[in-house]
Amino acid sequence: MSTSLVPVSLPPEKSPFALTQAQTILRKMVLDSVQSIHSKRNYAKALDDLFAFCASRPLSRALLMEYRATIDHLSPSTINVRLSAIRKLVGEARGNGMIGLEEAASLTDVPNVRQKGTRQGNWLTREQAKDLLSVPDRSKLKGKRDYVIIALLVGCALRRQELASLKIEDIQLREGRWVIIDLCGKGGRIRTVAVPIWVKRGIEAWLEAAKIDKGRLLRPLSKSGKIVGDELGDWAIWSVVEQSSKQIGIEHFGAHDLRRTCAKLCRKSGGDLEQIKFLLGHSSIQTTERYLGSEQDIEIAVNDNLGL
Repeated sequence: MSTSLVPVSLPPEKSPFALTQAQTILRKMVLDSVQSIHSKRNYAKALDDLFAFCASRPLSRALLMEYRATIDHLSPSTINVRLSAIRKLVGEARGNGMIGLEEAASLTDVPNVRQKGTRQGNWLTREQAKDLLSVPDRSKLKGKRDYVIIALLVGCALRRQELASLKIEDIQLREGRWVIIDLCGKGGRIRTVAVPIWVKRGIEAWLEAAKIDKGRLLRPLSKSGKIVGDELGDWAIWSVVEQSSKQIGIEHFGAHDLRRTCAKLCRKSGGDLEQIKFLLGHSSIQTTERYLGSEQDIEIAVNDNLGL
C-alpha cells in the first residue's frame, strides 16, 4: 500500500503530518460509515493512533501485526474495535480503487484478539433499583427530570444515546398501551418499546411541570432549575446515573448498567428470552444470552453447597 493510504493521526487542522487529500477523504468515509457517535469517536481514536504509529511507513500486514502487539495491554474488545476501524479503512480504499483486491485481503487478514470467558458487567437487584429511583427529589423540576431518566433506562432498557434523542412525539398509544414507537437503535435496527405505566406517570409529571409538549423529552436545566436549552446530552444522562448511584452507595455504575438491570429483572420475573431480545433490540437470541450471562447463575451458584 502506498503512503497515501496511511490513516490520519489527528483532525487535519491539528495534524503534525502532511496529509494528502486521499488520507483525509478516507478517514471521513470511515467515520461516516458508522452511525453511533461513540463508534465514530472510537474509530477516530483507532485511526489516529495507527497513523502516529505508522508515521511515513506504508501499511503492510507485518506493520499491522506489529501495531497490534503494541496495544496488547488494552482489553480484547478495545483492540478488536481498533482492528475493525482499520478494516473499514482498507475496505474504503479497496472500494475506491486505491489498492487491489489481493493487497486489501492481506491487510484485513490481521486476526482479532480472542476474548476468553464472558464479562458479566454490572447490574442492580430489584431493591437496589427501587432505591435508585427514590434518589431524585421529585418535588423539584430537576428531580422530576432525573426520575424520568432513571425510569426510562431501567424500565425500558434504553441506551443512553437513544434516551438523549427521544422525542415526546415518539411516545404513542398502540393496542391500548403506551409505547416508544420505531426507536432506531444500534446498527440501525428499529424496534418498538413498551412503556410501563409507572414510567409513563413519571414522564407526565415532568412534562406538566416543565410545560413542554413537543420536541426532545429531556431538557438541560440551570442551577436555579430553569430549562436552558432544547437538548440534553448523553453525557449529562450518564452523570445523573453516576451521581444517583453514588447516593445509594454504588460506585462506578453507568447508564448502560441500568439497561442490563432491566434485562436481568425481566428474565428473573419469567420473561421470555425472545421478548427480551426484542426489548433490547439485539440481532439474535445468542447475543441476548451472552448479555444476560444466562450460562452462569451467580445468585444461586453451584459452589454454594459444597458441604465444606
